[in-house]
Amino acid sequence: MADKQRVLILCTGNSARSQMAEGLLRDRAGNRFEVFSAGSEPSGFVWPGAVQAMQEIGIDISAQTSKSMLEFVREPFDYVLTVCDNAAENCPVFPGPGQRIHRDFTDPAKYPEDEQLPVFRRVRDEIDAWLREVFAIK
Repeated sequence: MADKQRVLILCTGNSARSQMAEGLLRDRAGNRFEVFSAGSEPSGFVWPGAVQAMQEIGIDISAQTSKSMLEFVREPFDYVLTVCDNAAENCPVFPGPGQRIHRDFTDPAKYPEDEQLPVFRRVRDEIDAWLREVFAIK
């Protein structure tokens, strides 16, 4: 099989949406893609609600860490996905053929703590559907 295509998924804090997208794409198409995620202003943590929402569908992202997109600026990517408007607006240029694809998803962390989990679940499912469409994943 040819080399895997490289995908970088960006968000502001790299604490929820991009982390869920990384786990989803790795689970759904890890045989096709080498997947990374990072943030324009990394939070240093992954939201427990994101971890729980992913565990509910059998994907463990508990070992993933919040990273800065600056760690990746000299690396080539086939795709650079942005999952929040802030990251899209602040996204640096990455070397290589990197096709940029953007969609803004709701930030579950902006909801009151007792309302977050249903939003994490909804956003997880929206990201899953989007990734399946973008990459023609069954």
